[in-house]
Amino acid sequence: MKKLIILFFLPVQIALSQNEITLDSCYQWARENYPNLKQSKLYSEISELKIDNLKTSYLPGGTLKGQATYQSDVTTVDVPVPGITIPSISKDQYKFYLEFQQNIWDGGTTQSQKALEEAVLKTNLSQVEVELYQLNEKVNQAWFSALMAKQNKAILETQQSVLDEKIKAVESGVNNGVVEASNLDALQAEKLSTGQAILEAETGYSVSLKMLSILTGKNIDESVKLMESTVEPAVNGILSRPELTFFRDQSSQLDTKAALLDHQRYPRFFGFGQGGVGRPGLNMLSNDFQPYYLIGIGMSWNAFDWQKTKREKQIIGLQKDMIQSQQETFEQNINLLLEQQSANIRKIKTLIESDREIIALRQKIARSSASRLENGTINSADYIADLDAATIAQIKLETHKIQLDEAIIKYNTIKGKVK
Repeated sequence: MKKLIILFFLPVQIALSQNEITLDSCYQWARENYPNLKQSKLYSEISELKIDNLKTSYLPGGTLKGQATYQSDVTTVDVPVPGITIPSISKDQYKFYLEFQQNIWDGGTTQSQKALEEAVLKTNLSQVEVELYQLNEKVNQAWFSALMAKQNKAILETQQSVLDEKIKAVESGVNNGVVEASNLDALQAEKLSTGQAILEAETGYSVSLKMLSILTGKNIDESVKLMESTVEPAVNGILSRPELTFFRDQSSQLDTKAALLDHQRYPRFFGFGQGGVGRPGLNMLSNDFQPYYLIGIGMSWNAFDWQKTKREKQIIGLQKDMIQSQQETFEQNINLLLEQQSANIRKIKTLIESDREIIALRQKIARSSASRLENGTINSADYIADLDAATIAQIKLETHKIQLDEAIIKYNTIKGKVK
């Protein structure tokens, strides 16, 4: 059975390993894989149950009651009336009855409670969205760390190939007595150092992919191609962060709570009734068990609350002011981050322009050094220094390209645009 299960899931894993994935896909997978996403469903289920309970407030409520009492005295009529015998009531009395009450109008309290519960649900869901959105930054870090490591590895492998060619040429020179053997040793040592750097890049790439796998819940191995995409900063859009929705929902929830306080001050009307059997019944002069019933309409109104509602609404107003202050602080911090990131984007673009000029010069120098090394006019240390400088310049350019994409993505993520 275990073998069958493995064979069943194997094609899925193979398909993923052969696919090209995008950053947007990782955002979506990370969201779907996040354990706290389940809270949204739980909040919805809890809210639905509470609203179902509120709906029962307009259904009739019935209570079955019973009692047996013994009292020290009862009402008697001691005045003799000719021709009439007035019975005496027993001191032991019994009552078994059903009491019910029907809500007629509760001042809109139930409707306001439903609206408040819906507002609470929206706030809770918004809070979950805030937490989910923070996953984007973690995905960004793992994604661009992987791209950086992969790009560095490719450049280092190119350098290693160049070193292999030079080692062959220098070996020939050593064998012919034109080049000293120490030059060959230096080149071989540099090749080993480059191999170590490649190993570090491979490890960094593997770790970054592992982080992506944990975040997304997908088996992202080294055969997966991370698709790079050209993006531009969303400089003209407005902020669309989920935190802003969370602040609005919090404020709306407080408004709904204030409306509920008003409705709770209105009078309430209800119907009531009672039916059962007792000794005595409603006829207090009968000492027999008798059925009885009564129905009526009632009203209740708390006419004076000593300004309690007023003070509670003042508290709500202060809470709204706190939320507004938090929102303004958040927007100020976001604008600061956007300005910093915008400056970082401009800086990287300038560095890329100078990187291209530096690479052209460094490669020219390295080619000249390679020719001079083969002719024995310089030693391998000079050539390695020139080659390393050209390689470092190339790495800087590719690094800055990736950093530019990362900076733009980060700018858009800060602003609320992840695509």
